[in-house]
Amino acid sequence: MLTTEPIESTGYAYPVWGEAATSGPFAVLDDDAVSSGLHFLSVEGIRTLLTPAMLAVGGALAGAVARRRFLCVLGDTGIGKTFAVHAAGRRLGGGGLVPLELRAQPAPTDLRLALHRALRLPGGAPADPGAADTLIRHALADRPRIVVVEDAHRLSASCMEYLRFLHDGVPGGLCVVLIAARRGERRLRAQRMLATRTAAWLRVQPLTRDQIPLALPALHPVWQGVDPGDLMALDARLAGGALRRWALITHHTRRIMARAQAAAPDALLLEAVADRIDGGR
Repeated sequence: MLTTEPIESTGYAYPVWGEAATSGPFAVLDDDAVSSGLHFLSVEGIRTLLTPAMLAVGGALAGAVARRRFLCVLGDTGIGKTFAVHAAGRRLGGGGLVPLELRAQPAPTDLRLALHRALRLPGGAPADPGAADTLIRHALADRPRIVVVEDAHRLSASCMEYLRFLHDGVPGGLCVVLIAARRGERRLRAQRMLATRTAAWLRVQPLTRDQIPLALPALHPVWQGVDPGDLMALDARLAGGALRRWALITHHTRRIMARAQAAAPDALLLEAVADRIDGGR
């Protein structure tokens, strides 16, 4: 986890995650309200882990909320950026979480429409930009909000300027989380307005090879008792430390176990799982 400045991630992690944050690496977060609907494929029995990424994002987000500034969360696909932001946002107060659903190449008009919907403002979005902005800014100012923008590296300069307009127009500022692919960092850093309005730039890393045998048995009971070498080999072939991929692997493993009436996955069964995923079947 790399940041451009010392952030308050350690000090803020405990208020976000509670006592679980002090329980050691890969503690299970026992909070259904946080994880409901967030896990990829909604695999039965999958748990929410306080991975290093979760701890770092939770602490950084709490700091950005307290300071009402931007937070940039960067990393490869499937490593848990979005999950961590949404889970932490729910812990900080789910009613203040404002996730935006945008098309691939949005314009400011799309941002207005997405905000109108996410804030659950009455009626349809006004056609007049000034009227729409008045409603949006009033709603953003009525309580602390966390606006979440996925694929932020795809935003145009005009969209970034609109987010600046909202941030500066809300008394005390506005927490805006920009989630972006690692390769998009340069494009975000080119936005000069972020230099003075961003609490932290957080690079989220996948699980390391040594962390896999610790994380997987906690992630799902199916991996308890599986040889660590088999887990690391499966990760090297299919997942590369990405938890979304491990959710997919867990899903297929449980299905094949049910068909084979197997009590636990052995090396042969795991090879069949890997072949199925590799083959796209």
